[in-house]
Amino acid sequence: MATKIYTKTGDKGTTALIGGTRVPKSHLRIEAYGTVDELNSYIGLCRDLLSDEKSREILKEIQDRLFTIGSSLACDPEKEPKMKLPDLKDADINLLEHEIDSMNEVIPPMKSFILPGGDPAVSHLHVARCICRRAERCCVRLEFEKEEVSNIVIIYLNRLSDYLFILARYASHLLGVEEVAWKPRIL
Repeated sequence: MATKIYTKTGDKGTTALIGGTRVPKSHLRIEAYGTVDELNSYIGLCRDLLSDEKSREILKEIQDRLFTIGSSLACDPEKEPKMKLPDLKDADINLLEHEIDSMNEVIPPMKSFILPGGDPAVSHLHVARCICRRAERCCVRLEFEKEEVSNIVIIYLNRLSDYLFILARYASHLLGVEEVAWKPRIL
């Protein structure tokens, strides 16, 4: 018999963290890992829209790391040290930095802010970048509320938003889409 997807345990507005602790579904920890899950799904959409195989492979690796982050955020911090959860490593951040540097060598230098858009793939990458920044803000809020968050999670999300920005620019370059510079209106 197939496992049922519904448990009815959340019908009263609570959910369980890994470790069994029940919290309101509005808890900041739930907001944080829910936003990371949203980001992961959106990156999947971006992956589907890109034709560059290397970028698709890196995005798949990022999706795996986002599951790692989600499991960390979904865990009761008091019980996490006793559990065997996957974790982020400095190498994960180094990979993002390496990819950013590689793409930056190919794209023209940025001389002004650019308006997101030009192609659906580029636009979706910019939306993913914005979701990533929101996930980062959620984690920073958790940290400021004394709800333990591993510092490497915040660093990774910060670097990931940079990566997604540069990937959007790189995708524009590969697609031959002209970036539109923001020209502020001065009255």
